[in-house]
Amino acid sequence: MARRAAIGITEFDKLIENNYFYVDKTGFIKEWWESGDEVTLFTRPRRFGKTLFMNMVEQFLSIKYADRGNLFHGLSIWQEETYRKLQGTYPVISLSFAGIKKSSYQSTYNAIQKLIAREFNRCYFLLDGGCLTLQEKDAFLKIASGQGQEEDIATSLNQLSEYLLRYYGKRTVILLDEYDTPMQEAYVNGYWDSLAEFTRGLFETTFKNNPCLERGILTGITRISKESLFSGLNNLEVATVTSQKYAAAFGFTEDEVLCALEEFGLKDREDDVKNWYDGYRFGDCKSIYNPWSIINFLGKKKLSAYWANTSSNQLAGDLIQKGTVGIKQLAEDLLNGKSICVGIDEETVFDSLYYQKDAVWGLLLASGYLKVDGFRQNRKGKREYMLSLTNLEVREVFDRMFSRWLDSMEYPEGDFSDALLDGDLTAMDRILNDILISSISFYDSGAKPSKSRLPENFYHGLVLGLIASLRNLYAVTSNRESGFGRYDVLLEPLTAVDDAIILEFKVHDGKKGQDMEATVDAAIQQILHKQYAAALEAKGICRDRIRIYGFAFEGKRALAGGGKLEAYEA
Repeated sequence: MARRAAIGITEFDKLIENNYFYVDKTGFIKEWWESGDEVTLFTRPRRFGKTLFMNMVEQFLSIKYADRGNLFHGLSIWQEETYRKLQGTYPVISLSFAGIKKSSYQSTYNAIQKLIAREFNRCYFLLDGGCLTLQEKDAFLKIASGQGQEEDIATSLNQLSEYLLRYYGKRTVILLDEYDTPMQEAYVNGYWDSLAEFTRGLFETTFKNNPCLERGILTGITRISKESLFSGLNNLEVATVTSQKYAAAFGFTEDEVLCALEEFGLKDREDDVKNWYDGYRFGDCKSIYNPWSIINFLGKKKLSAYWANTSSNQLAGDLIQKGTVGIKQLAEDLLNGKSICVGIDEETVFDSLYYQKDAVWGLLLASGYLKVDGFRQNRKGKREYMLSLTNLEVREVFDRMFSRWLDSMEYPEGDFSDALLDGDLTAMDRILNDILISSISFYDSGAKPSKSRLPENFYHGLVLGLIASLRNLYAVTSNRESGFGRYDVLLEPLTAVDDAIILEFKVHDGKKGQDMEATVDAAIQQILHKQYAAALEAKGICRDRIRIYGFAFEGKRALAGGGKLEAYEA
């Protein structure tokens, strides 16, 4: 009889005691322990079992679970006597930053302070253990009551591990889950520097300058650069999605999924499941499945974008929204089923995210949106990676990124795309101007340009989002060579019925004495003079099926013009 596929459970003991579906990952405790690495950072996409993994490690090592060896009976870690003796023998400090998603530094700091205070309260027995001085007891009580100063909180885990060493006579294992969640929120909300300074001090005293530390594990989605957050932590071993170590520790392998499908009587759905949820590649493991989606499928027996319905990675979406035209162009290739060849930087340097394209692709890879199909050395000897969208589920999520930021607008993207298909210039003008008037501050790019002089790539990205819904009818490309230049956006119909459409954008400069109409005309003339229609004609699309439009933008103002190509050539 198949076990029950329980959704969202991250407590190891709850899974085991209730005989819920569980894929045995306990063997990686042995691999990690025998590596001898003092501090290990695991980076994996969200919903890949990081929290469950940390809870499993805690329950295996923690003295609090010294009498719970039965939880591991029948699992791979229990096959060796050495590890049966290791179970339940270490003091463990376990924290999770997963829920810390705040809009200000003070609220984030307060949340971290409360988490640490809670951990101190769990160790209240230390006050009666005869191992603390009166002064240390006072300091302990301050932190436990949430009244410690910032410098006290920064050194608090170092102090707690020292007290635990005195009490138990053993060094402490420290586990920190989703360490980067507050850091991403800090960058998105503009308080990165303040939080980085505090966190850098907390991490250094906890994981580096701590003689009472036995082992440490951190998990997260991104690998924040050593200079930004881990300066001084030369004892840090990092296992990213491209690392060989621990490649199969998170997510489900193909063999594990096949066994699960057989257990649940779903063996005949193997190909569908592979197309939807396979594709993650960690190290040498080329077929890793999203565990969150697999467990949902086992329970509901229905193919769906389950991962898409989890909390969104706002930063990843912002990178697409505010990225350069070049980034959007490559994103279009991905949506059109192509691979892109780019450099990646697996160390996230937040200060450079919006203008370092290698950092953008590195973060999207770490976040699970992309997979590595291969790599090559370019002429400069630098490694470049062939990347593509991970699977059908991720494609759906990625597609939403082009239109996500329009969801709250009065005129959704469908209205503009309908106006474009109908050639309704009045409706195009109305929709664009309404959106710009109501939401210009929301769309403001990372470069923070003047609201009266936003750059052309900003408007380019806006229109790309507005026409995202047309991808079922058109192959949408931008900034590609055609004729004697590079067009802004080209919509090539997927049928022999619809018209092809070419769009050109220009930022209006009122200082030149021209009106908006003249700028629209200049955009249309550029399409004609540089023969952007050549790429369409080369594919057999007749000129009477090609429409051209020019757009003039100035701050919160927009104006569209254009029509049939033949009308402008008469």
